[in-house]
Order: sequence, then structure tokens, then C-alpha cells
Amino acid sequence: MNDYSMMLSYNNRTEVIEFPVLPESIEIPESGSSKTFEISNLGEINVFKGLKLREISFESFFPANWFPGASVTERELFEPKHYVEAIQKWRKAAPPMEFVFAGSTLDLNMLVTIEKFTWSEDGGAVGDIKFQITFKEYRPYAARKVQVQTTSGSKTVVMNKNNSAPARPDTRVKPKTYTLVAGDNLWKVAQKVLGDGSKYKQIQTLNGIKDSELKKLPVGKVLKLP
Repeated sequence: MNDYSMMLSYNNRTEVIEFPVLPESIEIPESGSSKTFEISNLGEINVFKGLKLREISFESFFPANWFPGASVTERELFEPKHYVEAIQKWRKAAPPMEFVFAGSTLDLNMLVTIEKFTWSEDGGAVGDIKFQITFKEYRPYAARKVQVQTTSGSKTVVMNKNNSAPARPDTRVKPKTYTLVAGDNLWKVAQKVLGDGSKYKQIQTLNGIKDSELKKLPVGKVLKLP
């Protein structure tokens, strides 16, 4: 075992896989989107327009059996198909994933999408699955508010000066149902899953619950969520 680790997670780390065999190398090309222009009496100038989104590519394999070179313990190792199915499932989902790599000289923690994932069964080792994967950096974005000022019949658009990057998006997947546990009531459920207890009426109406039933909701009842 070593101090290196590589993890991919989904739904705010409620679903996580740790790559069991670290790749020999990782490619992380970085490039900008600058443009050059010819200016009279000045010559060529370079206008910096920011960095392009980074991509991370590597190849490795999911072993069918644990071996001393694995980056996880024998207990932490899953069947190869577990990793493949998780990646395929998350790739189809809308929210970004989180990629974390911890090493001696390089630490990465990025929101990413999967641009490419190919895999095949290794003919030389029964049950092992070889794969190649490419992640693309996901950069949170938000619309910028504008203010329109009217002066003497003309309109002037003033951009709000807020250059701070938007906060990381909440990548949790909103549940469609909720199963009641001991001590639950609709207010607690609305506070827990909707972030606002006063929205309990929406859950009550959606599930056809009468006012007389609010104090005797059975444990295990499955509620539909708005």
C-alpha cells in the first residue's frame, strides 16, 4: 500500500468509487484561449481570454483479484463490473462528479464530466477489465445581473461588478420519494428533503393525506415528493 489515492464520487459523495489500481501516468494538458492581433505602429499583441477547461486522461484496469500492487485493501476491492456500472450510470446523470487525486507532488479536487470511457476484458488476466477514461473540468457558472439606466431618453446597460466565481453547485440528486422513520412528521420531512418545513402542505396534498392522519403516519410509509 502507498499514500496515493484516486477517487470519483457522485451525488455529493454519497456514491463513491476508489480506483483500485493507479495509472502509471496521468495526462493533464492545460491551454489558454488567447488571441493575437496586429496593431498598426505596435505590431502583434496577445489578448488573454482566460484558461480553457482542463482534461484529465489515463488508463488502468479493474482487477478481478486483489494483489499487492493495488491501491486499496482486499476488503475495499469490488468486482470489476461494479466500477464499470457505476461510471456508466454517473456518466448519464446530469450533475457533475467530483474527481480527487492525492499524490506526493500533485493534489487535485475537481468537478468533472466524463468525456470518454472505453473498457474491455483483459485476455491475459481472466476477469480483469482494462479501461481508458477522460474527464473534462466542470466550471460552475451563473448569469450576471445587469442594471439598465435611462438618461435623457437613452438606455445604458451597467454590468454589476462582481468578479467572484460562483459557488460550487449542489450536486446532490433530489430524491423522488421518502420513507418515514420513527419520529418523523411531515414538517420534519419537508425540512429535511425540501429545505423548508413550511412546505409540508405540498407533501400532504401530493400524497392525499388528511389532516386527521397527520399525527398517526405509519413508519415505513413511502411518500411521493414534489
